[in-house]
Amino acid sequence: MRALSCLVLVLGCLGSGAWAGETEQAAARAVITRQAEAFGRDDASTAYAQAAPAIRDIFPNPDLFLGMVRNQYKPVYRHRSFVFGSARDLGETSVSQTVAIQDEYGTDWTAEYTLERQQDGEWRITGCRLVKAPGISA
Repeated sequence: MRALSCLVLVLGCLGSGAWAGETEQAAARAVITRQAEAFGRDDASTAYAQAAPAIRDIFPNPDLFLGMVRNQYKPVYRHRSFVFGSARDLGETSVSQTVAIQDEYGTDWTAEYTLERQQDGEWRITGCRLVKAPGISA
């Protein structure tokens, strides 16, 4: 089932937009990795620092942000595996990065992160859409 989920993830990304450049993809992965590792340590400040200003406006402090992730993005917050898929450009300063996630209970998920390059040149997460992998019932 996991192999089928990964195949669907890869095939779905092949026809959807231009591939992100190697530099943008590496930068996006680094930001997402920093945040995922911070969640694993319950390091709210580091996780929060990876979020774009618009996200920080909605959640005005790290603890509120971490609480939202714990409640609404549990597979991202605690996972068995976290495997990067493809990335694609969304414009000159935006990129989308897919991630195949297996949660702590063994359920497969697909996360699509969006990131934007900030005026200081740093990439920050602007959103994460999380869905159960195809073939998984709710």
